[in-house]
Amino acid sequence: MSTTTPVPTPTVRPLTTRDAESLIEAAARAAEGLGVRGSVTVLDAGGHLLGFRRDDAAVLISGETSTRKAYTALQLDAPTADLVDLVRPDGLFHSLPTALDRPLLFIAGGVPLHRDGRLIGAIGFGGGAPEQDHRIATAAIAEADLV
Repeated sequence: MSTTTPVPTPTVRPLTTRDAESLIEAAARAAEGLGVRGSVTVLDAGGHLLGFRRDDAAVLISGETSTRKAYTALQLDAPTADLVDLVRPDGLFHSLPTALDRPLLFIAGGVPLHRDGRLIGAIGFGGGAPEQDHRIATAAIAEADLV
């Protein structure tokens, strides 16, 4: 009988509130640079809120959209910008938005966060055009340098 020694799973540092604050500040700068007023949400790997900010001049619904975009990116481990076509009437996941009782939103602006190749959370931005929201979220990730 052969026995194998289990290989330990490397530990990846989880997303922290400090990381969330860095992402929020970076998103605010990116949004300001584009003249966009909106909301940013940061979720940890379990989908729990780590950070949130709504610009004073943002429409109220941007808070909900930023959170749903982050949640969708986290659950599917994909940028929401990459999922939009999949939920169209002829798309592979066309029934997904209504099939699940979850706060999913398939509009660009949600991006998963990874560290050492592992999913550690997600960021969502809402308030601008979808392309702007995606650009702001990805700019925040690039600036925050979560490695």
